[in-house]
Amino acid sequence: MSDAFFQFLSGGLLGLGWLGLLAVLLVFTQLTIFSVTLYLHRSQAHRGVDFHPAISHVFRFWTWLTTSMITKEWVAIHRKHHAKVETEEDPHSPQFKGIGNVFWRGVELYREARWQHADIEQYGKGAPDDWIERHLYTPHATMGPTVLLFVNFALFGIPGIALWAIQMAWIPFWAAGVVNGLGHWWGYRNFESADTSTNLTPWGVWIGGEELHNNHHAFPSSARFSMRRWEFDIGWAAIKGLEKLGLAKVLRVAPSLDIRPNISVPDTDTLRALLSHRFQAMTDYQRNVLTPALKEEAAQAGAKLRKLLPRRLRKGLVDDGRWLKPDARQQLQSWVSQRPRIRTLVEYRASLSALLEARSNDASERLKQLQAWCHQAEASGIRVLQDYSARLKGYTLAAH
Repeated sequence: MSDAFFQFLSGGLLGLGWLGLLAVLLVFTQLTIFSVTLYLHRSQAHRGVDFHPAISHVFRFWTWLTTSMITKEWVAIHRKHHAKVETEEDPHSPQFKGIGNVFWRGVELYREARWQHADIEQYGKGAPDDWIERHLYTPHATMGPTVLLFVNFALFGIPGIALWAIQMAWIPFWAAGVVNGLGHWWGYRNFESADTSTNLTPWGVWIGGEELHNNHHAFPSSARFSMRRWEFDIGWAAIKGLEKLGLAKVLRVAPSLDIRPNISVPDTDTLRALLSHRFQAMTDYQRNVLTPALKEEAAQAGAKLRKLLPRRLRKGLVDDGRWLKPDARQQLQSWVSQRPRIRTLVEYRASLSALLEARSNDASERLKQLQAWCHQAEASGIRVLQDYSARLKGYTLAAH
């Protein structure tokens, strides 16, 4: 064989060195991540942003080329995840599937969910259904990665095959494994949402901002995942850049919360803000009511808080131990029942949560219930509860 042929095998048409191949890999994988987080997730599944048709089709084409995922199926499976989160019907909940299964077998769980045709039809409404979707992307989904394999080999030679293999594993590992698995298992929480979602890191850079998973579950339709000043969402930065070029239109972002001073009675502004920020209200309750009360309880007992109540049980107070194992849940309930003040605070938290989660269209009745809750909290004689009620009454949506 000629030297030219061996040279082709080792470097393809471009003949890039290892640094060049690494740069190509980073660009290709990040483009794949952007196609998933910006197009499939924020635009198609949650309608938080619209892209210019040309940009949308670049994302569609790249998704077909690098993942073989079908837009309607991905959208449906993700919407079902939100609708059935942390239940047996959740396609990928570590609480029911097991963290090991979700982390290592996330792709298999996704493939199983694809066969639930009724779910795909129910949750996949509004996904692209044009000529190219019906004649290429959907019926020939697996053709994309095959084409990519030959293109990589032609451009980069044998190293291109290794590059292709990494590209094929990128989304299954980072999205199906890390985000769906660790994003409901480990990390920090800004919001006490009704699930186990966590933020893996405050700097969402490596996987397009999907690291801020708890923020997303608190405000699913928001095109921006970062919620705190010190958080960064690279996907949002990309959206704002495309918006300046006239290639993107932001439809929804999480509303900002403001606190008005000296509000004597909850009003319609209070209720509107609470319904938008119910998870923030629960977070404030945990931080400003239960945590100080627990510290005071520990001080009175002459013990350190971790000795009085282990951290895992303290976290269980947020949702009555919903995610604890049965024996730990029973231990927590027994501990609370023996402490009247803590039991009262837990009961107030549960009643406020029920008020905010109730499926009712009668705003006037719900406002009366909120006013009654605040009145009772202020009459309780418990200082932290009184202070919380005073703050709660001042909730309002910030003007933009």
